[in-house]
Amino acid sequence: MAYQDAPLVNWTAFAEARAALSSDFVRILGYFREDGTKSVDAIEAAMRDKSAAKLVLPAHTLKGEAYQFGAEQLALLAEQIEMTARHCVETQQEPDEILEAIVGLRDVFRHSLAALEKEANPLVERRSFGRRTAMAGAAMATSRTFGRG
Repeated sequence: MAYQDAPLVNWTAFAEARAALSSDFVRILGYFREDGTKSVDAIEAAMRDKSAAKLVLPAHTLKGEAYQFGAEQLALLAEQIEMTARHCVETQQEPDEILEAIVGLRDVFRHSLAALEKEANPLVERRSFGRRTAMAGAAMATSRTFGRG
């Protein structure tokens, strides 16, 4: 599947990661912001150097971290870069064929991260598919009586 055909975020995978990481979720998402930025920087630098070998590790790292949070487009794009770079290493070719993918990588990373961070914001109402959950209703009632006897 081409990365453009995938959803920006797989919200089911996102919810599973959020549940598994629990209270550590926001902190680890912050690490993803830092590490992902470093990976994108390293991929761009490797492409400027025309070094397929230097593309492999940061693309592999970005792919794994993106899949962990459900950033599906980003993961698929990083996987495309990684696999093409591996092929170029094996065939001793320069990675010119993935230049276009790498040019679009930073934007896909930014859009993915923005969507993940927006959903991770504790002030954002959680996805309940059109119905307010019992807990949400209880929370609303509690907030209405806050500070009153």
